Amino acid sequence: MSLAASEPVARAHSNLAHALKDAGASALIAFGLFLPLIGFRTVQDIRNELVLETRWGLLFAVVGLVAAGRVIRNVVIAPLWEWRRERRAARDRGAAAARRDGFAGTGTVALRKVLAVVVATAAVGFVIVYPALALRFAGFAGALKWVDNFGIQILIYVMLGFGLNIVVGLAGLLDLGYVAFYAVGAYSYALISQTLGLSFFALLPVAGIFAALWGLMLGFPVLRLRGDYLAIVTLAFGEIVRLVLINWVPVTGGYAGIRSIPRPTFFGIPFDDSEVGFAARFGLEFDPIYRPIFLYYIILALALLAAFVTVRLRRLPVGRAWEALREDEIACRSLGINTTNTKLTAFAIGAGFGGLAGAFFAARQGFISPDSFVFMESATVLAIVVLGGMGSQIGVVIAAVAMIGGTEALRELDVLKQVFGNEFDPTQYRMLLFGFAMVLIMIVRPRGFISRRHATVHLAERKAISGALVKEGRG
Repeated sequence: MSLAASEPVARAHSNLAHALKDAGASALIAFGLFLPLIGFRTVQDIRNELVLETRWGLLFAVVGLVAAGRVIRNVVIAPLWEWRRERRAARDRGAAAARRDGFAGTGTVALRKVLAVVVATAAVGFVIVYPALALRFAGFAGALKWVDNFGIQILIYVMLGFGLNIVVGLAGLLDLGYVAFYAVGAYSYALISQTLGLSFFALLPVAGIFAALWGLMLGFPVLRLRGDYLAIVTLAFGEIVRLVLINWVPVTGGYAGIRSIPRPTFFGIPFDDSEVGFAARFGLEFDPIYRPIFLYYIILALALLAAFVTVRLRRLPVGRAWEALREDEIACRSLGINTTNTKLTAFAIGAGFGGLAGAFFAARQGFISPDSFVFMESATVLAIVVLGGMGSQIGVVIAAVAMIGGTEALRELDVLKQVFGNEFDPTQYRMLLFGFAMVLIMIVRPRGFISRRHATVHLAERKAISGALVKEGRG
């Protein structure tokens, strides 16, 4: 065998040896981590005493999966990823050469725009007919879970993701206390509706305005903060709001929360089994599915409104100022952009969307308490924005479906009982499996599902902008 022919063989043997060594080290680490979590379990015996049981089969199965995953990663995935990166670099070099030669690839850009419109239209059409599809394939009894636990829950986090995407994705301001605006909207609707007796649709904009005002209150103290300091202050703001809700018992009810929150009605028609209820008015047999379907279309309309407003704002001077602030604040100041107004508008509009989602959450649940607005909610929404791709509306939707729908789907992993035995409870490991999936996604797509980030508007000629956005008073 010649030297040139033996070189790939030697490289393959070297890669395999490295992969096996790495898999052995990963297996040892996994064994140490999962030994107290999976290998041992305490149960109560017939005498009501705690007994320590071992689950060596499950433990070694998990360790084997970790080792096999590392081998596949080093032998298969890593070479493919390197090949894909080299191919992308070659394609980028070719595109740069084409631009230098005067060809900008307008056909490819036009094709992408057409595909984006087609995909967006198909997605909107699907979510509109989603309740009908759930009723068709799952029946009235099974559709309740698909409409409520999946449809409504995902759309609530899509709404929250759109709001936080303005602050984090467009303006580049790291906000770890976004759940505070969610809570302000929920409690505003609950308290005002019980005190004044106003309807949900009358109080919905009020809740958004209250949350936007709180966004301005947060924006003023953090105007000069960036990075880690901004994250710490916003995290403290979220905790302050939660502690106020806990300790202001005469108003918020403390840990007991607020009960009997008025539910949305269909032009004054309630969704109950009375003679004046929705089913009786329209000659239908009463079924609990009617209310979730009505709530589904409410939150769908709110999410579409938030997406439309965000897209329009991105094309306005304020949206371009957000993107410029995200890229380089010092350059923004040097260009005369009023960064104070830019930050405050981002906080206010993002908080307003969170307040709308909070009001809907309170109306949907009929009960709220401070336990619903913990830091974990802010972390979840921030993970949706980062996982989807900073500044991407479509990415937020995809990430919300993957995260919220994924956690709900992982509740029903009965198929794993055939692998690990009937004693395996998938609900105890769903967050572990979901966390592993998130780590894997961020390794493969470190910038999120939609990683491309370009300026929203490209100016072909000089244009004047509003004087309110520049410190000199003219654009």
